[in-house]
Amino acid sequence: MTGRLQDLFDDLPTYLGGHLTLSLSALAVGLIISLPLGILASRKPRFAEWVLGVAGVIQTIPSLALLALMVPVLGGLIGFVPAFLALILYSILPILANTIIGLQGVDPVLKEASRGLGMSDGQMLRRVLLPLAAPVIIAGIRTATVLVVGTATLATPVGEATLGNYIFQGLETRDNLATIFGCVAAALLAVVLDQLIRLLQKSAEKRDRTLAIIALAGLAVVVLGGLYKPVTRLLGRHANRAVVASGPFTEQHILSRVLAARLQDGGFVPYRRPGMGETIMFEALRRSQVDCCVDYSGSVWAILMKRPEPARREDTLRGITEYLRDKHGIECLGSLGFENKYTLAVRADWAAANGLTTISDLARHIRGNRGRPLIIGGDHMIFSRPEWKRLRDLYGLQRGFETIPMDPSLMYEAAALGKVDVITAYSTDGRIKASNLVVLTDDREAFPPYDAVLLVSPRGRERPGLVESLRPLVNAIDEGEMQQANLRVDVDNWSVRQASDELLTRIARTP
Repeated sequence: MTGRLQDLFDDLPTYLGGHLTLSLSALAVGLIISLPLGILASRKPRFAEWVLGVAGVIQTIPSLALLALMVPVLGGLIGFVPAFLALILYSILPILANTIIGLQGVDPVLKEASRGLGMSDGQMLRRVLLPLAAPVIIAGIRTATVLVVGTATLATPVGEATLGNYIFQGLETRDNLATIFGCVAAALLAVVLDQLIRLLQKSAEKRDRTLAIIALAGLAVVVLGGLYKPVTRLLGRHANRAVVASGPFTEQHILSRVLAARLQDGGFVPYRRPGMGETIMFEALRRSQVDCCVDYSGSVWAILMKRPEPARREDTLRGITEYLRDKHGIECLGSLGFENKYTLAVRADWAAANGLTTISDLARHIRGNRGRPLIIGGDHMIFSRPEWKRLRDLYGLQRGFETIPMDPSLMYEAAALGKVDVITAYSTDGRIKASNLVVLTDDREAFPPYDAVLLVSPRGRERPGLVESLRPLVNAIDEGEMQQANLRVDVDNWSVRQASDELLTRIARTP
């Protein structure tokens, strides 16, 4: 427990700094946009109704969807910028609405008195309206702050490091400690910022400068402390900084640390961007926004190359290597030495009772079944991928079953408990053995080969020493070693760091 907590605290400066940078910059720009817009709208009721309607519509878009949509809108740009723009949009409504309400709520008698004193519109705004409306406007800023800090945890899939990395990695690896740690850290940050801004609100209500100074000093301490890591990294940025991207599941988290360790041994300063979506990770690699990652040959073959038929393992590797180099300038260094392919898995006792050893056996069982439809659970992508359509057509799986998309971290437990009959498992997942499941042989070869391949970006391949640092990993990990590393995290409750360190030790011992 102590070691795992230490791992979490080691990453805290980076994640907290990223979270604060993203949240505060979005809030600042949101305030710059909302305040003038609110002042203008407060004088024009029809315009106010229109801008509040637009801001309200934006607010109804699910936050994760808005963050993901920003990537294609910005031409594939990942990381800070798409998350920053999405959070700006989310910050506008509370500040805008409260600015309009606050200014429109000023007593008309005071407005008339101001005019009677000969004030211009600008003087009346600065000396009367804004000071009186300040408590309401600051209340809107408080609401926006809590909203933005909470939403920033969802920036992980688009490649930005925030406190959400703890939450996503914890959910993906069933690490409750990491999930709770991330939730508590994000909640504490939101509460602290909210209470400091509340002091500003009180100082505006009471015209108390002392409260304002205390609130501003507190904000300065939080901001400077939280931004220490990003600022020092920016000021001391090395030319040999290398960015490692990884996807949103256990194996990818482990391998990203393995790649980072190799790069560090090669004299680079590694920086990991974990938990990225598959297509977003590839776009980042293609545009050299990251330097390297591990992907899977079957995904490149079926999704990017759109090849309807699988090929032999060596032909697939050769085909994707040529495609990635010629089409995108990406260098495929080769396979790490194992496949992590889709497969169908069922409970061992149920397979033995029904004589199931191959997917053909399962297909016959489904066609002959006269009871309820069998339930097949799979990750959120598989049932829309070409591999599933090919499997369904080759094995004649047209009816007699229902498909249920599930979080991958829940599939194995659901199968072990009999809540689903079949799952689309991953061949190197340690939970297959731990859950007493058996893998059915793909006797008609519906699934393409899924070698874990080491990819380097166009910029990365030109950097001296980077390819040389990573090349020793080619053919260095077998399926059993990867399955054991995954099992350490998913079943034995090891931290990702511990599992990657053990895997690195095994690699070093291999002649």
